[in-house]
Amino acid sequence: MRCHHLKTIGVLVVLGITVLSLNPSLARAESAEQRDARMSWWRADRFGMFIHWGLYAVPAGEYQGKQYKGIGEWIMNTARIPRADYERFAARFNPQAFDADAWVRMAKHAGMKYIVITSKHHDGFCLFDAPNSNYDCVDGSPYGQDLLKDLSAACQRHGVIFCTYYSIMDWHHPAQLPAKQENGKPVWNPTRVKQGQKAAYTQYMKKHLRTLVKDYQTRVLWFDGEWPKWWTDEDGRKLYQWLLDLDPTLIVNNRVGAGRTGMSGFTKAGSFAGDFGTPEQEIPATGVDSDWESCMTMNDTWGYKSSDHNWKSTETLVRNLIDIASKGGNYLLNIGPRADGSFPQASVQRLRGMGQWMSVNGESLYGTQAALFKPAWGRVTRKQGALYLHVFDWPQDAKLTIPALNNPLHRTSLLARPERALIVETGPVSWIVHVPAKAIDPIATVIVIDVDGMPSLAQ
Repeated sequence: MRCHHLKTIGVLVVLGITVLSLNPSLARAESAEQRDARMSWWRADRFGMFIHWGLYAVPAGEYQGKQYKGIGEWIMNTARIPRADYERFAARFNPQAFDADAWVRMAKHAGMKYIVITSKHHDGFCLFDAPNSNYDCVDGSPYGQDLLKDLSAACQRHGVIFCTYYSIMDWHHPAQLPAKQENGKPVWNPTRVKQGQKAAYTQYMKKHLRTLVKDYQTRVLWFDGEWPKWWTDEDGRKLYQWLLDLDPTLIVNNRVGAGRTGMSGFTKAGSFAGDFGTPEQEIPATGVDSDWESCMTMNDTWGYKSSDHNWKSTETLVRNLIDIASKGGNYLLNIGPRADGSFPQASVQRLRGMGQWMSVNGESLYGTQAALFKPAWGRVTRKQGALYLHVFDWPQDAKLTIPALNNPLHRTSLLARPERALIVETGPVSWIVHVPAKAIDPIATVIVIDVDGMPSLAQ
């Protein structure tokens, strides 16, 4: 990932920016119905696991006895490590604790419907058997096995959708050069391309991407590292078209092109490549009329860093998920495994906590659409036949006021206790829901209002 610091939740979406998916026909001939069919599972699933794993998990933020600031997966750049020296980490990458089934089960039990894993990060090391390189986990490490093949197969066994991250920028490939030398050491970000080598590198990428699509059945290609000047938005549009010709069901994020406006993750007007926007470490303050996914960390770093203990609480993570779904987005929550293939215990604890909440309340998020209003006491989602009230701050008077709906009311209840009906006072302007004196869940108690049709406002 590119982010070097956390941004606060609630950053405003910059005016004048539109997401590429508002007009995908400029990038590819596809009807609205065809697009909806292709995007349907992704829109419904709402919650995915991001996994940043690679050689950078070996130093875990420390190089030559020094702890480096910044995110763990960027240590090759932040510590100014030459290629030959960084390559030595491959000899120490031997994840004997890796258990693909355990990883997928953990994601599934947390309520996550899909997994996106770094097939190749900026350091160029591949977690799959690359057809045109030995710098991978099969040929270049003592582990000697195909990690992504095992994870893809485990996803199929457990009904979780397998997706892959891929960096366009590559600090290891000989076609790319460091931006400059600083005191005789390479500054890798952003890379330059040797004259006449761009086409050769593009073909190198395409061999990787074809392998991921055809041999590993990846359902989403999540690009990153698109900001070096040598990669253009036209390059992104061509690559996007090539990928959809390869697999018309594939979903591709907007970082395949070079039109992203900063860390907000949305795409400049006139730049059209990919299918969804990618806000990083932030949640848009208001809903966005397009497809988008917020990718965020549990602590401060993406790749494993032994010194980073700044963990978000389970409450914060669950409420982030609710907030994002209430605005029509997806939540891609990251975990950074250790070099041995194990998950940090703090991550495991938070995933379990999220899973406990999701096992009771998941239906209020999966397959839902953005809310029609944003209450002071929490968030709202909706789907055909139901409006869900996610209450963060329980009312002292045991009454919740919402705008009146333009739908016949059937029944109102606590989602966790459906046998307990709640009284609703209906009026032309507002409805008042009478709730118990105390919340039943300190993170978010969910109330479901069953109605006819898709919930809509009376005024």
